[in-house]
Amino acid sequence: MDFSPSDKAVDIARRLDRFMRKEVEPVEPEYHRELAAMDDPWQVLPVIGELKAKAREAGLWNLFLPDEELGEGLSNLDYAPMAERMGRSLIAPEIFNCNAPDTGNMEVLYHYGSDEQKAQWLKPLLAGEIRSAFCMTEPEVASADATNMQATAIVEGDEVVLNGRKWWSTGIGHPDCKVVIFMGLTDAEADRHYRHSMVLVPVDTPGVKIERMLNAMGFHDAPYGHGEVSFTDVRLPKSAIIAGPGKGFEIAQGRLGPGRIHHCMRLIGLAEHALELACRRSLEREAFGRPLAKLGGNSEKIGQARIAIEQARLLVLKAAWSLDHRGIARSMSEVSQIKAAVPSMAQDVIDMAMQLHGGAGMSDDFPLAAAWTGARALRIADGPDEVHKALVARMELARYRP
Repeated sequence: MDFSPSDKAVDIARRLDRFMRKEVEPVEPEYHRELAAMDDPWQVLPVIGELKAKAREAGLWNLFLPDEELGEGLSNLDYAPMAERMGRSLIAPEIFNCNAPDTGNMEVLYHYGSDEQKAQWLKPLLAGEIRSAFCMTEPEVASADATNMQATAIVEGDEVVLNGRKWWSTGIGHPDCKVVIFMGLTDAEADRHYRHSMVLVPVDTPGVKIERMLNAMGFHDAPYGHGEVSFTDVRLPKSAIIAGPGKGFEIAQGRLGPGRIHHCMRLIGLAEHALELACRRSLEREAFGRPLAKLGGNSEKIGQARIAIEQARLLVLKAAWSLDHRGIARSMSEVSQIKAAVPSMAQDVIDMAMQLHGGAGMSDDFPLAAAWTGARALRIADGPDEVHKALVARMELARYRP
């Protein structure tokens, strides 16, 4: 099992790191201050467009896509360290056209979309001209079990009719969000894994309504956001169904494997940034005549944070290697392991950094409070910890059954 990146990935990672240090990090603090001061934060500031143009010109674009014509043809293992580097910044993923949920939606279209769907939606998404959202979770049911889904996508002749309510639809607040992927029940009598369909829905379709934008523990995550969206007798041509009726679960499993690698590596980047801030703070600040690093077991906590980050990174690289060499069906345990382990690790490391910053750690003067909220949210998003641990246990126990 070799985690060494390819020569191509080493070169891209070096250029990505240089771009981050030169172009992104210097402007990010002012970007957040300017956006926070606006009455309407649901907009794209000009600096984002400028940086996107520079990133594309530099060949740092669509790095996640394993296609040499549309992306850079990188494996999951090659891309993982790049996702970590982007994860240190809240704006970097969009700048390189590598932000969620667009990456997952683009992968869905790339692998499962028709030629018509690719021309209409994948092409402008790959160009960074539009954004998208993913509508799966529902407010009235325990959505960790997707078979509970109540929203419907019923085929009527040459049309599909959507009804239902979704929430935590990430990306719906972005002013450039033009399409959502909606997952709904098509055939209640079919096998539980063939009941649902995924449908491409233009946001301006009659019957689609953004009911409200949700905040996550006080943060709106503008301009991307998480919304509650209602679908009332939304009629679309049957050709809007991705890969045909009943393919929703198959598509969802294919979408979530690489996406969880991306999420977890971005979280490791956040944890690294938090640890860096904690180390600097602990050496610069004094209390009771001593640096914070020498007080209250803080040096031990910093050491433990380094150990936890290294363990988590190796676990994610193993999962990425497994996806590349064994496929999603034979990597379910590895993917669930990282999804359960990494957000908790990041939350703990960021919390430690917040504690070392005192009151400042809970303010907007540092990115720690927002980072902690993001890590905490990902312990629920894409399936709660308990679901992933149960899957890992089930697969582990299966090895010992007669």
